Amino acid sequence: MIRLERRLDTPSWLSIAVVLFAFGMGLLLAAVVLLVTDHNPLSTYHSMLRAGFTNPGALSSTLVNATPILLTALCALVAIRMRIYNIGGEGQLYMGAMGAAGMGIALGGAPRPMVMVGMIAGGCLAGALWAAIPGFLRSRLSTNEILTTLMLNYVAGLFVYYLIFNSHSYWRDLTSGNAKFYPQGKTLDRADWWPALHFGHLVIPTGFIIGLVLAAVVWWTLRSTRAGFQLRVIAGSQSAARYAGIRTKRAVLSVMVVSGGLAGVAGASMVGDFTHMLDPNGLQQAQFGYAGIVAAALVGFNPLAAVIGAIFIGSLTNAGFQLQGATFPQGLVGVIEGIILLCVLGAQFLTTYRIRRAPRRDPAAPAAAASGPALADQTPVLDASPTFAGRDLEPVTEP
Repeated sequence: MIRLERRLDTPSWLSIAVVLFAFGMGLLLAAVVLLVTDHNPLSTYHSMLRAGFTNPGALSSTLVNATPILLTALCALVAIRMRIYNIGGEGQLYMGAMGAAGMGIALGGAPRPMVMVGMIAGGCLAGALWAAIPGFLRSRLSTNEILTTLMLNYVAGLFVYYLIFNSHSYWRDLTSGNAKFYPQGKTLDRADWWPALHFGHLVIPTGFIIGLVLAAVVWWTLRSTRAGFQLRVIAGSQSAARYAGIRTKRAVLSVMVVSGGLAGVAGASMVGDFTHMLDPNGLQQAQFGYAGIVAAALVGFNPLAAVIGAIFIGSLTNAGFQLQGATFPQGLVGVIEGIILLCVLGAQFLTTYRIRRAPRRDPAAPAAAASGPALADQTPVLDASPTFAGRDLEPVTEP
């Protein structure tokens, strides 16, 4: 007989060991799939490593994919630290891209630092306002935030698609020759494109640097500030938080707004670093909002470790693009990625629970107890002292 016992404290070494063990198991299971499909596992893994990290330009491409994943991972983990499940990072990223593109077009010709600040502010504000809708519904009407955030992803996707393909909006290009044959968004001036850091052959997008800074800020806020303490109290028990005087409804709305703002910065990075326009098709095909949730879950929703999770998911995505071809179909790449991620995520219950052997119960024990001394001799006597006699318990009401 075994039973699961919840851990009161999880050592750091155990979290690392579980991830490494699960990653190894995922590689073994994926190797079986590769053998069945007549592919060499060792050569395939070597090709994935080269495509993700060691080939010329591979690490730069991995960081390109990791940039929006890191920011949407921060979006997901900020909310889930308070037991709020924001699945809407995808839609909030779309709205952030819309807000950043609008600010970039409006500020065209201004100094680049001013344009960058305006785009970040516009993306953050648009993502925050979009997240405030399910945040208000959750805090005031107790609706399920999983459903509302997920449904709003489709609304946001259709909205940005409408702006470019079905309307003459501010974001749509109506003057260039290409736009006459195929609808597209207005391109930012080249002088307003976000610069990248170059270290030899390594190119680091500006959005990735912003993600590193925000990861450190989120980690410090959750660990060392009053807001982080209140967030932990609410996550433990909302009733206890209300008894302590914490305004839980305001906290839920605030956390959703912050979470959406981080996803909006991801959308701003997509426009400023990579697409330089509002591109609905490219945003929806990438699905960086959902990948960010996986990256955050892989590292146990730790803000600093989210950097590693984002780079790992980005490398898998980059390797998948490089491997797919006539002899290596895209579906097989997705199967390998899915097996590895499923093993890592599924094994994390070991960091929450420990496996114990339950003591074997002697079937003769109840009979022996029944044949023992009379139960009347062991019946406790109620306290009839004046202090407690006749006193009714009053329900405790929350302030």
